[in-house]
Amino acid sequence: MRDETNLLGDYVRARRELVTPEQAGIPVVGKRRVPGLRREEVAMLAGISADYYLRLEQGRDRNPSVQILESLARVLQLDDDATAYLLRLGAGKPRRRRRRKETVPAGIVKLVAALPLPALVEGRYFDVLAANALATALSPRLVAGANRLRDVFLDPAERALYADWENATMGMVAGFRESVGTDIDDPRFIELVGELCLASPRFSRLWARHDVAACEGASKHIDHPQVGGLWLNRERLGIGGTAGQTLVVYHPDPGTDSADGLALLASATQAPIAPRDTTADDPTRADAERGAPAAGPDARRPAAGDHRPTGAA
Repeated sequence: MRDETNLLGDYVRARRELVTPEQAGIPVVGKRRVPGLRREEVAMLAGISADYYLRLEQGRDRNPSVQILESLARVLQLDDDATAYLLRLGAGKPRRRRRRKETVPAGIVKLVAALPLPALVEGRYFDVLAANALATALSPRLVAGANRLRDVFLDPAERALYADWENATMGMVAGFRESVGTDIDDPRFIELVGELCLASPRFSRLWARHDVAACEGASKHIDHPQVGGLWLNRERLGIGGTAGQTLVVYHPDPGTDSADGLALLASATQAPIAPRDTTADDPTRADAERGAPAAGPDARRPAAGDHRPTGAA
């Protein structure tokens, strides 16, 4: 992996290569030799000189004004997360070397173990710092000491769990870049990105795109080898008092096939089981709680099915 010291220049160059002239409203005349926009086109659309923009890409000017950065964000069609990342790159603040070892607060370790749902603690570089038995049953790679990026990109068994691996990896790399930000001098980061760029062409391509996205909750489809397909909601909660640690919890919608499948998995691993929503099994009770007339003896409850969102995991 080459030395990434010109973060701002690398970022704007990578992003301009992803914006087509048509998207920017520029007429295409003749054959173009570069992907995306030319430097002079970005400069023109941003209202700055071509020479100044060239200095930005080459790293000869690393502290442009907020107004210039916002103009570039508009031309490069960046969303809110990517714009915030660009502004951080241009802030010119000195980077701080972080400690290599991340320690999970004792109370969080106890909470993860006690939760009746798959739960783990993820570090700033997507290292698994703690995980409960049900998380490990969901994926044997969810154990303390593993790294989510390494497993998703390099382990075939982990890849097989993802129904939409291509989309999942794109989101994961974008979230990783947002999590790391400008702190790229930590040996842990250098080692991990270098290893993945060499071992995974897919990671190398995605890393070169410089996509940025906040790590947020999402619905996720897992093809589990024992209990079949599971649609799970993934929540990501920041842990106070830590340098970027996140509590990750997976939970199904109540009364669905996924809830039954997760309960079966928990039973097989003797992990704690989340209390079941029995309202769905008792129409009389459900009607009473809604204030509706009680269901007759011939009333039938529709079969509970999974809610399957169309969005990516």
